[in-house]
Amino acid sequence: MSQTAQARPATIYFVGAGPGDPELLTLKGRRLLDSADLVVYAGSLVNPALLDGIRAECHDSAGLDLAAIMNLMIPAGRAGKLVVRLHTGDPAMYGAIREQMQWLEREAIPYLVVPGVSSAFAAAAALRRELTVPEQTQTVILTRQAGRTPVPEAEALPRLASIGASMCIFLSVGMMEQVVADLLAGGYAATTPVAVVEKASWPDERILRGTLEDIAGLVTEAGIRKTAMILVGPALDDAGQSASRLYAEDFSHGCR
Repeated sequence: MSQTAQARPATIYFVGAGPGDPELLTLKGRRLLDSADLVVYAGSLVNPALLDGIRAECHDSAGLDLAAIMNLMIPAGRAGKLVVRLHTGDPAMYGAIREQMQWLEREAIPYLVVPGVSSAFAAAAALRRELTVPEQTQTVILTRQAGRTPVPEAEALPRLASIGASMCIFLSVGMMEQVVADLLAGGYAATTPVAVVEKASWPDERILRGTLEDIAGLVTEAGIRKTAMILVGPALDDAGQSASRLYAEDFSHGCR
């Protein structure tokens, strides 16, 4: 953000709505929604319960292009109104906010970003799993399968799979067979545990558990085609996992 924009009070806020459960919206996000004059929200991906009772003028951005969204937000921001651009999960992950922020900077409109709970972590919570396990994996990869939006060749799934870390794969359940083929090609064993969490934290959340050997069939059988997170890696398997040293009696520490 430019120094000029930083020097002025923000009038536009990009707010992470979280994964779906209204109680997973941050306190700051809740305060901004309740105080907003204008809310532009990301269509059916945002739980409508988040908008219940707010006084703001609300617009669904599902049918709007970038220019139309800016034409809603900029006049309101210039008029001193409080504008909330409500994105799902955390805006930093597949939020398409970069081009919106660049547009605001060109127009010298001050803005701020309020983080939210990512669906990746809501899915892990639904599974009751820790994605980092001592002596197994200390790395989590957040990525997606190439589709209408291309992925750099250096970040193709087979290359990332070769690391053997935990993976959270966004926006890809509709290409599940290709996802499985790429993960196997990268070196994951067919017995590697996989979970698919549809609409994590929503009332109609669904969880599928399997391995790379059978998960594609389970997804097809369940009819899951979108709004789902794919998690894969040995951390999903509780068998034989080593415990953290953090709470061991003989482990020295500054705080725990």
